[in-house]
Amino acid sequence: MTSLTSPLGRVLIIAGSDSGGGAGVQADLKTVMALGGYGATAITAVTVQNTLGVTGVHPIPVDIVQAQARAVLSDIGADAIKTGMLGDVAMVEAVAALLDEAAPIPAVIDPVMIAKGGASLLASDAVDAVRTLMVPRAALLTPNAPEAHALTGLVVESLDDQRRAGTALLQLGARAVLMKGGHVAGDRVIDLLLTPTGETVFETDRQDTRHTHGTGCTLASACAVGLAQGLPLDAAVAHAWAYVQEAMASAPGLGQGHGPLDHGWTLRA
Repeated sequence: MTSLTSPLGRVLIIAGSDSGGGAGVQADLKTVMALGGYGATAITAVTVQNTLGVTGVHPIPVDIVQAQARAVLSDIGADAIKTGMLGDVAMVEAVAALLDEAAPIPAVIDPVMIAKGGASLLASDAVDAVRTLMVPRAALLTPNAPEAHALTGLVVESLDDQRRAGTALLQLGARAVLMKGGHVAGDRVIDLLLTPTGETVFETDRQDTRHTHGTGCTLASACAVGLAQGLPLDAAVAHAWAYVQEAMASAPGLGQGHGPLDHGWTLRA
Protein backbone atom coordinates (compact mmCIF):
# COMPACT_ATOMS: atom_id res chain seq x y z
CA MET A 1 0.00 0.00 0.00
CA THR A 2 2.77 2.46 0.92
CA SER A 3 6.15 2.78 -0.76
CA LEU A 4 9.25 2.79 1.41
CA THR A 5 10.16 6.03 -0.32
CA SER A 6 6.91 7.79 0.66
CA PRO A 7 7.20 10.79 2.99
CA LEU A 8 6.79 9.78 6.63
CA GLY A 9 3.72 11.88 7.33
CA ARG A 10 3.18 13.06 10.92
CA VAL A 11 -0.41 12.80 12.20
CA LEU A 12 -1.59 14.29 15.49
CA ILE A 13 -4.64 12.32 16.65
CA ILE A 14 -7.04 14.05 19.05
CA ALA A 15 -9.49 11.37 20.16
CA GLY A 16 -10.60 8.96 22.87
CA SER A 17 -8.92 5.73 23.95
CA ASP A 18 -10.55 2.33 23.31
CA SER A 19 -9.42 -0.29 25.84
CA GLY A 20 -10.40 -3.02 23.36
CA GLY A 21 -7.97 -1.65 20.80
CA GLY A 22 -10.37 -1.73 17.87
CA ALA A 23 -11.34 1.94 17.61
CA GLY A 24 -10.26 5.31 18.97
CA VAL A 25 -6.62 6.26 19.30
CA GLN A 26 -5.54 2.63 19.24
CA ALA A 27 -7.06 2.08 15.80
CA ASP A 28 -5.78 5.47 14.68
CA LEU A 29 -2.19 4.74 15.68
CA LYS A 30 -2.24 1.26 14.13
CA THR A 31 -3.59 2.70 10.90
CA VAL A 32 -1.04 5.51 10.68
CA MET A 33 1.82 3.10 11.34
CA ALA A 34 0.51 0.48 8.88
CA LEU A 35 0.42 3.14 6.16
CA GLY A 36 3.95 4.33 6.83
CA GLY A 37 3.23 7.43 8.89
CA TYR A 38 4.07 8.62 12.39
CA GLY A 39 1.23 9.03 14.88
CA ALA A 40 1.11 11.12 18.04
CA THR A 41 -1.88 11.66 20.31
CA ALA A 42 -3.82 14.00 22.54
CA ILE A 43 -6.25 11.71 24.35
CA THR A 44 -9.66 13.25 25.10
CA ALA A 45 -11.19 10.41 27.13
CA VAL A 46 -10.49 6.95 28.47
CA THR A 47 -13.29 4.53 27.66
CA VAL A 48 -14.05 1.13 29.15
CA GLN A 49 -15.03 -1.01 26.18
CA ASN A 50 -14.63 -4.21 24.24
CA THR A 51 -16.37 -5.67 21.20
CA LEU A 52 -19.63 -5.90 23.17
CA GLY A 53 -19.87 -2.19 23.89
CA VAL A 54 -18.86 0.80 26.00
CA THR A 55 -19.48 0.50 29.75
CA GLY A 56 -17.63 3.56 31.02
CA VAL A 57 -16.19 6.90 29.92
CA HIS A 58 -13.68 9.01 31.83
CA PRO A 59 -13.13 12.41 30.18
CA ILE A 60 -9.62 13.88 30.33
CA PRO A 61 -9.53 17.49 31.61
CA VAL A 62 -9.60 20.01 28.77
CA ASP A 63 -6.38 21.71 29.84
CA ILE A 64 -4.55 18.37 29.76
CA VAL A 65 -5.82 17.65 26.26
CA GLN A 66 -4.64 21.07 25.10
CA ALA A 67 -1.27 20.52 26.79
CA GLN A 68 -0.83 17.14 25.06
CA ALA A 69 -1.52 18.65 21.65
CA ARG A 70 0.72 21.67 22.20
CA ALA A 71 3.55 19.48 23.47
CA VAL A 72 3.41 17.45 20.26
CA LEU A 73 3.02 20.41 17.91
CA SER A 74 5.82 22.44 19.51
CA ASP A 75 8.37 19.63 19.21
CA ILE A 76 7.48 16.82 16.81
CA GLY A 77 5.07 18.82 14.66
CA ALA A 78 2.32 17.47 12.43
CA ASP A 79 1.49 17.32 8.73
CA ALA A 80 -2.18 16.53 9.40
CA ILE A 81 -4.49 16.42 12.41
CA LYS A 82 -7.27 13.87 12.90
CA THR A 83 -10.03 14.36 15.46
CA GLY A 84 -12.39 11.73 16.81
CA MET A 85 -14.34 11.48 20.07
CA LEU A 86 -14.61 14.90 21.71
CA GLY A 87 -17.40 14.30 24.22
CA ASP A 88 -18.80 17.67 25.22
CA VAL A 89 -19.05 21.36 24.34
CA ALA A 90 -15.97 22.40 26.32
CA MET A 91 -13.81 19.83 24.52
CA VAL A 92 -15.18 20.82 21.11
CA GLU A 93 -14.40 24.48 21.83
CA ALA A 94 -10.89 23.63 23.04
CA VAL A 95 -10.08 21.46 20.04
CA ALA A 96 -11.41 24.08 17.62
CA ALA A 97 -9.03 26.57 19.23
CA LEU A 98 -6.16 24.08 18.86
CA LEU A 99 -6.92 23.68 15.16
CA ASP A 100 -6.74 27.45 14.78
CA GLU A 101 -3.39 27.51 16.56
CA ALA A 102 -2.11 24.74 14.28
CA ALA A 103 -3.32 26.32 11.02
CA PRO A 104 -2.67 25.73 8.15
CA ILE A 105 -2.20 22.05 9.07
CA PRO A 106 -5.16 20.22 7.46
CA ALA A 107 -7.68 18.61 9.80
CA VAL A 108 -9.64 15.42 9.12
CA ILE A 109 -12.72 15.67 11.32
CA ASP A 110 -14.53 12.45 12.20
CA PRO A 111 -17.69 13.71 14.00
CA VAL A 112 -17.91 10.76 16.38
CA MET A 113 -21.28 10.64 18.15
CA ILE A 114 -22.27 7.03 18.85
CA ALA A 115 -20.15 3.91 19.43
CA LYS A 116 -20.69 0.81 17.29
CA GLY A 117 -22.58 -0.80 20.16
CA GLY A 118 -24.91 2.18 20.56
CA ALA A 119 -23.34 4.11 23.46
CA SER A 120 -23.35 7.90 23.15
CA LEU A 121 -19.89 9.44 22.77
CA LEU A 122 -21.03 13.05 22.28
CA ALA A 123 -23.33 15.03 24.57
CA SER A 124 -26.55 16.04 22.84
CA ASP A 125 -25.88 19.73 23.47
CA ALA A 126 -22.47 19.40 21.78
CA VAL A 127 -23.87 18.57 18.33
CA ASP A 128 -24.42 22.25 17.57
CA ALA A 129 -20.85 23.01 18.66
CA VAL A 130 -19.54 20.38 16.25
CA ARG A 131 -21.70 21.89 13.50
CA THR A 132 -20.55 25.47 14.07
CA LEU A 133 -16.95 24.96 15.24
CA MET A 134 -15.60 21.70 13.78
CA VAL A 135 -17.31 21.44 10.40
CA PRO A 136 -15.94 24.79 9.13
CA ARG A 137 -12.43 23.76 10.20
CA ALA A 138 -12.49 20.45 8.31
CA ALA A 139 -10.21 19.93 5.34
CA LEU A 140 -12.14 16.65 5.21
CA LEU A 141 -15.27 15.73 7.19
CA THR A 142 -16.10 12.00 7.43
CA PRO A 143 -19.68 11.53 8.73
CA ASN A 144 -21.75 8.38 8.56
CA ALA A 145 -25.48 8.65 7.81
CA PRO A 146 -26.69 9.17 11.42
CA GLU A 147 -23.99 11.78 12.05
CA ALA A 148 -24.83 13.61 8.84
CA HIS A 149 -28.50 13.59 9.84
CA ALA A 150 -27.67 15.02 13.27
CA LEU A 151 -25.54 17.77 11.73
CA THR A 152 -27.91 18.75 8.90
CA GLY A 153 -31.38 17.58 9.93
CA LEU A 154 -31.64 15.78 6.57
CA VAL A 155 -32.71 12.15 6.25
CA VAL A 156 -29.89 10.01 4.82
CA GLU A 157 -31.31 6.77 3.42
CA SER A 158 -30.09 6.73 -0.20
CA LEU A 159 -27.25 7.90 -2.42
CA ASP A 160 -29.20 11.02 -3.34
CA ASP A 161 -29.70 11.68 0.39
CA GLN A 162 -25.96 11.28 0.94
CA ARG A 163 -25.34 13.79 -1.82
CA ARG A 164 -27.82 16.31 -0.35
CA ALA A 165 -26.43 15.99 3.16
CA GLY A 166 -22.85 16.24 1.93
CA THR A 167 -23.68 19.35 -0.05
CA ALA A 168 -25.29 20.88 3.04
CA LEU A 169 -22.11 20.17 5.03
CA LEU A 170 -20.01 21.83 2.34
CA GLN A 171 -22.29 24.85 2.68
CA LEU A 172 -21.62 24.81 6.44
CA GLY A 173 -17.93 25.31 5.68
CA ALA A 174 -16.26 21.91 5.28
CA ARG A 175 -13.76 21.99 2.41
CA ALA A 176 -14.55 18.37 1.53
CA VAL A 177 -16.98 15.73 2.82
CA LEU A 178 -16.68 11.94 2.66
CA MET A 179 -20.25 10.74 3.13
CA LYS A 180 -19.98 7.16 4.38
CA GLY A 181 -22.71 4.78 3.26
CA GLY A 182 -22.31 1.85 5.63
CA HIS A 183 -25.57 2.71 7.43
CA VAL A 184 -27.52 3.08 4.19
CA ALA A 185 -29.45 -0.10 3.35
CA GLY A 186 -28.50 -2.16 0.29
CA ASP A 187 -26.22 -4.92 -0.98
CA ARG A 188 -23.73 -2.31 -2.19
CA VAL A 189 -21.93 0.16 0.06
CA ILE A 190 -21.33 3.57 -1.49
CA ASP A 191 -19.12 6.26 -0.01
CA LEU A 192 -19.30 9.64 -1.68
CA LEU A 193 -16.47 12.20 -1.65
CA LEU A 194 -17.85 15.68 -2.27
CA THR A 195 -15.88 18.86 -2.89
CA PRO A 196 -16.96 22.24 -4.26
CA THR A 197 -15.70 21.13 -7.68
CA GLY A 198 -17.26 17.68 -7.97
CA GLU A 199 -17.70 14.21 -6.51
CA THR A 200 -16.05 10.80 -6.49
CA VAL A 201 -17.94 7.57 -5.83
CA PHE A 202 -16.41 4.60 -3.99
CA GLU A 203 -18.60 1.51 -4.32
CA THR A 204 -18.27 -2.16 -3.40
CA ASP A 205 -20.31 -5.18 -2.34
CA ARG A 206 -21.28 -5.07 1.33
CA GLN A 207 -19.11 -7.42 3.35
CA ASP A 208 -21.15 -9.91 5.40
CA THR A 209 -19.20 -9.56 8.62
CA ARG A 210 -19.61 -8.52 12.24
CA HIS A 211 -16.03 -7.28 12.29
CA THR A 212 -16.65 -3.59 11.67
CA HIS A 213 -15.57 -2.05 14.98
CA GLY A 214 -13.50 1.07 14.37
CA THR A 215 -14.11 1.36 10.63
CA GLY A 216 -14.89 5.07 10.91
CA CYS A 217 -11.84 5.86 13.02
CA THR A 218 -9.67 3.78 10.73
CA LEU A 219 -10.92 5.39 7.52
CA ALA A 220 -10.48 8.93 8.85
CA SER A 221 -6.96 8.19 10.10
CA ALA A 222 -6.03 6.56 6.81
CA CYS A 223 -7.21 9.68 5.00
CA ALA A 224 -5.21 11.84 7.40
CA VAL A 225 -1.97 9.93 6.87
CA GLY A 226 -2.42 10.17 3.10
CA LEU A 227 -2.80 13.92 3.33
CA ALA A 228 0.17 14.07 5.72
CA GLN A 229 2.27 12.24 3.13
CA GLY A 230 1.37 14.81 0.50
CA LEU A 231 -1.22 12.90 -1.51
CA PRO A 232 -3.95 14.90 -3.26
CA LEU A 233 -7.31 14.60 -1.48
CA ASP A 234 -8.91 12.19 -3.95
CA ALA A 235 -5.86 9.94 -3.95
CA ALA A 236 -5.62 10.00 -0.14
CA VAL A 237 -9.28 8.98 0.19
CA ALA A 238 -9.00 6.26 -2.47
CA HIS A 239 -5.91 4.84 -0.76
CA ALA A 240 -7.64 4.95 2.64
CA TRP A 241 -10.83 3.38 1.32
CA ALA A 242 -8.97 0.43 -0.21
CA TYR A 243 -6.99 -0.05 3.01
CA VAL A 244 -10.16 -0.28 5.11
CA GLN A 245 -11.86 -2.73 2.75
CA GLU A 246 -8.95 -5.15 3.06
CA ALA A 247 -8.67 -4.59 6.83
CA MET A 248 -12.31 -5.66 7.15
CA ALA A 249 -11.87 -8.65 4.85
CA SER A 250 -8.87 -9.93 6.81
CA ALA A 251 -10.26 -9.22 10.32
CA PRO A 252 -8.78 -11.61 12.91
CA GLY A 253 -12.15 -12.71 14.31
CA LEU A 254 -11.61 -11.47 17.85
CA GLY A 255 -14.32 -10.83 20.43
CA GLN A 256 -17.95 -11.82 20.81
CA GLY A 257 -19.51 -8.65 19.39
CA HIS A 258 -18.46 -6.10 16.78
CA GLY A 259 -14.92 -7.32 16.21
CA PRO A 260 -11.85 -5.26 15.27
CA LEU A 261 -10.24 -4.98 11.85
CA ASP A 262 -6.83 -6.25 10.78
CA HIS A 263 -5.00 -2.92 10.82
CA GLY A 264 -1.65 -4.56 10.21
CA TRP A 265 -2.45 -6.39 6.98
CA THR A 266 -0.14 -4.08 5.02
CA LEU A 267 2.81 -5.32 7.08
CA ARG A 268 2.23 -8.86 5.83
CA ALA A 269 1.21 -8.06 2.25
